[in-house]
Amino acid sequence: MKILIAVGSKEYSGPTLRVGMKVSHAFKASTTIVDVGEKVSSFNTKVVGLAQDRMESWNFNRPGVEVLEWAFEFLAEKKFIEPKAIEAGFPKNTLVDTGGNRSEVYLKGTVSDEVSLILRNGEIISELRDEVQSHQYDVTIIGGSKKRRMAHDLIQYIDSSIFIVNNYNPDQSYKILLAVDDSMATSKAVQYGARVAQAFDIDVDILTISKIESFGEGYKNAANRAAKFLRRCGIQHQNIYKVGNPSDVIKEIAGDNHIIVMGTSTRSPLKKFFKGSKPLKVMENCQCPILIVK
Repeated sequence: MKILIAVGSKEYSGPTLRVGMKVSHAFKASTTIVDVGEKVSSFNTKVVGLAQDRMESWNFNRPGVEVLEWAFEFLAEKKFIEPKAIEAGFPKNTLVDTGGNRSEVYLKGTVSDEVSLILRNGEIISELRDEVQSHQYDVTIIGGSKKRRMAHDLIQYIDSSIFIVNNYNPDQSYKILLAVDDSMATSKAVQYGARVAQAFDIDVDILTISKIESFGEGYKNAANRAAKFLRRCGIQHQNIYKVGNPSDVIKEIAGDNHIIVMGTSTRSPLKKFFKGSKPLKVMENCQCPILIVK
């Protein structure tokens, strides 16, 4: 399992990093923290090359390095990296250029063997998409940006599950809202939902929604299988059956005290653009964290 946590600023990315490391711990995953800084001009690229051999005397920071330094301090404070790495401090002078717009630092983790800090410079959507595609991450964790179009594009075009840490409050008591149906994506969503529930030590509401008054066998079987799986995992849960429009019902039940977990739509990006999809509508309507499982 490989998890990518995207951070963007010291001021607003604290909840994203906090939630991301909790999820990483639950999955015992190899974890990469990435910041996409502003694009480095050709002039600045030459300056970086000149400065690399004497970074300490120049005290030169490539755009975005200060965010990685903040992430390192967060990991050190929470003891997510080994004591030797903490004592040595943030190794900004040993950022390894791996080609293109990408540099990285490897750290020995306590949650998992591998914790990497990655700096990419360029346009955020294309850089994250390239990072996921090139390094095959299973889950990408992002903050709840006010730029809804950005989250919309990430969900559609990044080939991994997406966890949007939207309005996460560490003092809030949460439950998992696990949306199930008869689609192929539900089975994986149930597994991921169970891991997140274990990470946060919280209960699960299994939500099954029908647009008509009756519930078909496929829906009932999906809800029963989810309950059986959670029972085997020792997770407290309850089944909820509701009739109505799925995105409206999920918004109503979720409120601000649930972490929504649901499978992705099987529609193509083109069809999603013109007609939308249930996960996209839920993301647009709800004001709480949501994990969309692909």
